[in-house]
Amino acid sequence: MAQHRLFKSRSKKRGLAPGSPVYTGAESGRTVGIHLFHYGPDHLEENQATSAEQALAAREGGGEVTWLDLDGIHDVAMLQQLGDRLGLHPLAMEDIVSTDQRAKTDEYEQTLLIVMKMLRWDDAAGGLNIEQVSIVLGRDFVASFQERPGDVFEPLRERIRSAKSRVRKLGADYLAYCLIDAIVDGYFAVQERLGERVEELEARTILQSDPKMLEQIYQLKRETLFLRRSVWPVRELVTSLERVEPPLVTETLSPYLRDLYDHAVQVIDTTETMREMLSGLLEAYLSGLSNRMNEVMKVLTIIATIFIPLTFIAGIYGMNFQHMPELAWRWAYPTAMVVMAVIAGAMLYYFRRKRWL
Repeated sequence: MAQHRLFKSRSKKRGLAPGSPVYTGAESGRTVGIHLFHYGPDHLEENQATSAEQALAAREGGGEVTWLDLDGIHDVAMLQQLGDRLGLHPLAMEDIVSTDQRAKTDEYEQTLLIVMKMLRWDDAAGGLNIEQVSIVLGRDFVASFQERPGDVFEPLRERIRSAKSRVRKLGADYLAYCLIDAIVDGYFAVQERLGERVEELEARTILQSDPKMLEQIYQLKRETLFLRRSVWPVRELVTSLERVEPPLVTETLSPYLRDLYDHAVQVIDTTETMREMLSGLLEAYLSGLSNRMNEVMKVLTIIATIFIPLTFIAGIYGMNFQHMPELAWRWAYPTAMVVMAVIAGAMLYYFRRKRWL
């Protein structure tokens, strides 16, 4: 499974003034890509850009709503140029390039910043793919900032390409809602995969005791912890969006935000259930391991108990005193063996009567 760090270093930002944009994620040498949509009820323009100048020039071409989808936040100079032209606050730019942010909303004079964690299940790595997504909402535009290629927004892009979709008829705030909703829907997909792994481990725990299962249980607990940390603040985030006044967020969005809140609560409840299941699974595994160890120790104790009187008899006749009468008797050896066999048999019978065997 993929490994993720619970605590990220912030030493790069030590001593800098507030609002200083410093990228804290993994280094990348690739070019930042920008996917642009300009759309309205009756028209759609879609193109690609590789620089801030191209993106801003395309935005000036018109369109009721503009979506700038940036793939990569490691080029701080380019993001700074783009942020200045879009009117982004320095603190917003700082949060966008800091990849250890908690899910939140920050409202500024002309824009609204939304920060979330996007989760996807990576089949190749067998674990979670976690990245920060920042969404900036303006009056007529939405800018989304992703750490790396790949996202959960492709169904939304297909809906924008359809002339009959609701997103083409509503404003930028509805587009921002659709991005958040896509991320939350991705949590459900991750929960399904984690649930399948938990059920598989639960069945294996009952049938066998594999030492590798303990590592898998702890790894699933870690993945569930990441899911919980990503999901738990979403409820507060949606509540904050409901308090944002027009024109950034209109009253038309209220029913959708309430539905999004219900989805967030459902994800949180399911995540807590999975955590409890994993805790119970870990206890069941350790309990089963302890019971099997107790069974082994019981068998060894019974064997040792049976051999105690036999060892006593053998020890007496192994002292080789000269005047032991049984030593000169012709049937002494077979008699001693029969006596020891009878004692062992009697003890086994007694243990079975007591249900110790």
